[in-house]
Amino acid sequence: MSATPSKTFLVCHGAWSAGWAWKKMHPLMQAAGHRLVTPTYTGLGERTHLAHPGIDLDAHIEDMLNVIKYEDLRDIVLIGHSYGGMVATGVAARARDKVRQLIYVDAFVPQDGQSLLDLNEVARPRMQELSKSGDGWRVPPNPTPPDTSPADVEWLTARRVDMPIKCFDMKLSLRNGEPNVPRSYIYCTRAAPADTFGQFAKRARSEPGWRYFEIDASHSPNVTAPDALMALLERIVAE
Repeated sequence: MSATPSKTFLVCHGAWSAGWAWKKMHPLMQAAGHRLVTPTYTGLGERTHLAHPGIDLDAHIEDMLNVIKYEDLRDIVLIGHSYGGMVATGVAARARDKVRQLIYVDAFVPQDGQSLLDLNEVARPRMQELSKSGDGWRVPPNPTPPDTSPADVEWLTARRVDMPIKCFDMKLSLRNGEPNVPRSYIYCTRAAPADTFGQFAKRARSEPGWRYFEIDASHSPNVTAPDALMALLERIVAE
């Protein structure tokens, strides 16, 4: 057991992914005496049979708000990974009384009226083209980082599914401004050449109200560096 009092961590997972991708973190969280809740958004993972062209960012925010409501979660440490930063920002804004702190793991940090593609303009033409060349509404997964082990690549490739383009296109509405809960940013330093998340790392380093951390890992430390990620999360919630 850790010295840190027991916490409830709720994960807003990344695109093309699902709750299953956090499999390695469950025993680590349990050993540390914490609860880890890893729901899957509608249309992904084990809920891929529910996919349809209308699924957007709001639907995924609603998924998470319903988990909070029906599981009666409170004092949550909310984690947003990658695209999950879009979801987590919306969740924290709408469930302020339930979220104790917000941790972004190599994630998008939107402001009011921004979509993921507004924050990643360089990817817009490619994503739109990919969705049009497929079934017209879904984008196939990005490649996994080069330092992912062959066994993990096989595990991920068998389970990742295409993502509804509306999730990337939809602008986040923060009617009452950005969430005013304590925020931390974990930047994965083994960044891809595009360094999509460097802009948010810079923001977290320069803007008041943030704590900034780095991890020597590629984009999905929950897969490639679970022990290091666990140690860092423990440090963040202990302080």
